[in-house]
Amino acid sequence: MSVINISKDNFAGEVLRSDRPVLLDFWAPWCGPCRMVGPILDEIARERADIKVGKINVDEQPELAGQFGVMGIPAMVVVKDGTVVNQATGARPKSQILALL
Repeated sequence: MSVINISKDNFAGEVLRSDRPVLLDFWAPWCGPCRMVGPILDEIARERADIKVGKINVDEQPELAGQFGVMGIPAMVVVKDGTVVNQATGARPKSQILALL
């Protein structure tokens, strides 16, 4: 499966009502560490059919960033059954991202 771009318009359906855990990546195009994490998340999305990977551009979706209290990017949040179960800020290697799940 590929990475899904999440906006306030599809957030409820793709994240809150998802039948699988969702790994959200809060990012921005100008963020160097975000660009480093992007390919890792693409790889995880291709390899793991049991989870959903979504990207939220904080410049385009400031309401969602605020809702999750995102103060620094990249920020990763794991949502399961509509509830945040884990989160981390900063670029991380694939093994640490997978450990969040």
